[in-house]
Amino acid sequence: MKQFIDFIPLILFFIVYKLDPRAVDLAGHTYMLGGIFSATAVLIISSLIVYGTLFLLQRRLEKGQWLTLVACLVFGGMTLAFHSETFLKWKAPVVNWLFALGFAASHFIGDRPLIQRIMGHAVNLPQPIWVRLNVAWIMFFLVCGFANLFVAFTFHEFWVDFKVFGSLGMTVLFLVGQGIFLARHIHDGETQKPHQ
Repeated sequence: MKQFIDFIPLILFFIVYKLDPRAVDLAGHTYMLGGIFSATAVLIISSLIVYGTLFLLQRRLEKGQWLTLVACLVFGGMTLAFHSETFLKWKAPVVNWLFALGFAASHFIGDRPLIQRIMGHAVNLPQPIWVRLNVAWIMFFLVCGFANLFVAFTFHEFWVDFKVFGSLGMTVLFLVGQGIFLARHIHDGETQKPHQ
């Protein structure tokens, strides 16, 4: 469920992006709604609301949520400040690669791979399976980053569609694949003592 909360600002971004540009009066001011720049503003505002609400409810945000929020503010802010969508096009690749770096670094920093730290309380697996699963997450984030970069700068007219539906689709497919992989190995993990 947590992964899909992160898609709320992205879905709102998509909706506003797809609107025909129009002037909207709000509190005595006129704003343009529709297109990349108003969609970027909605992305920033909705990200602040979603992650702000999560922070108030949980008294904390996960590191990945902080990274997503900061990237949204930085790349979205630069997009609006310089009136160039190029900055926003780099957001998804950079965030995905930073996630890949975090998962990769966990092989050398700490006593367990990052995916084991995240899921170890719920699933009992042999250590080699945790390592394989962590490598799969590294590869997933690398592929997502390169796919987003390729589409953003090669198929300009489709990059927002891909950013929303392509990213969501890749995430769902990967999570289903992870579920199938885990189902095959959970029985083995239950018969072995966990390595912690």
